[in-house]
Amino acid sequence: MTHLRKMMLEELQRRNYSQTTTRAYLRAVAGFAQHFGKPPDQLGPDEIRRYQAHLIEERKIGVRTAANHTAALRFFFVKTLKRPYAQEEVPYPKRPRRLPIVLSQEEAIALINSAKNLYHRAMLETLYSTGMRRAELCQLKVEDIDSHRMVIHIRQGKGGKDRDVPLSANLLETLRAYWRWMRRWPRAPSSARPSCLMGSNSLWGVGRASGRFIGPSNTTWVASTHHKNGPSCYRDLAISPNHTRRAHAREVLLRAQDAAALAERNHWTTH
Repeated sequence: MTHLRKMMLEELQRRNYSQTTTRAYLRAVAGFAQHFGKPPDQLGPDEIRRYQAHLIEERKIGVRTAANHTAALRFFFVKTLKRPYAQEEVPYPKRPRRLPIVLSQEEAIALINSAKNLYHRAMLETLYSTGMRRAELCQLKVEDIDSHRMVIHIRQGKGGKDRDVPLSANLLETLRAYWRWMRRWPRAPSSARPSCLMGSNSLWGVGRASGRFIGPSNTTWVASTHHKNGPSCYRDLAISPNHTRRAHAREVLLRAQDAAALAERNHWTTH
């Protein structure tokens, strides 16, 4: 480990950045230095501007990824090297505002039903029913399932915050069946057995069109809402855990609207 890398790592750790952010920032600065063939402390705003243009125009990376690289370089020069650059000298790339893809209830159910075993179904159903994030699912433990209060405790979620999410009776039944199945199945994911309910890197892929699972991954997963036994009207989409989170939020919003409409009708009928 070089002296500069050690300095940046210490600054990230002092500020309690997550391991994911720490790895991404270190990798971004290393790529920046490798591109120019010089130590990063010998570079400056001119090289940052050229590197930003290289990322977007030549490498064709996404705007969000380019913004993450910019954040890493800002952190390195401002926090690690203590160089006070003006923000306008190292701008974030402008992000286009697009409407997110939100799965309908039928598509979310078709996605869950496409699971070929209880392991995959439990993960899909947990994501959709609770709206938790991918990293939160990977860290979920058996003791976080509170069947008495019917809540799931999420420990150290985004921003290092704890929170509780409702636990439905259907999800509780699925998780109990999954736990019994996992404990007796010799080929169950070994990473899930010691402490984490779903495994430390429990991500998976779902085959397009057929809805079949294609194996674990530690980065992202894709899925298709078009199940081979389902209606042909379903969209063929690349699905990430963010999609199940949005679908959950949509269901919560619809239930709140229904409750508000019912309360308003009751108010007018009783007065």
